[in-house]
Amino acid sequence: DRLTKSAHFIAIKTGMLVPKFAEIYVDQIVRLHGIPSSIVSDRDPRFTLRFWESLQEVLGTKLRLSSAYHP
Repeated sequence: DRLTKSAHFIAIKTGMLVPKFAEIYVDQIVRLHGIPSSIVSDRDPRFTLRFWESLQEVLGTKLRLSSAYHP
């Protein structure tokens, strides 16, 4: 998080479907910390799909996308 600079790193398989990713997210993050008030993402397609946006809306979480990498 922004205050403690802590992060969770969870190994996932390439090509994982969004519903499974959301399940892992709930099992690993929400279980430990509750529903976050916001999430910062690197614009990975798994975070920007309609399903994920809908899940965030239902949970009441704001999805904050970081700026794209510009070399």
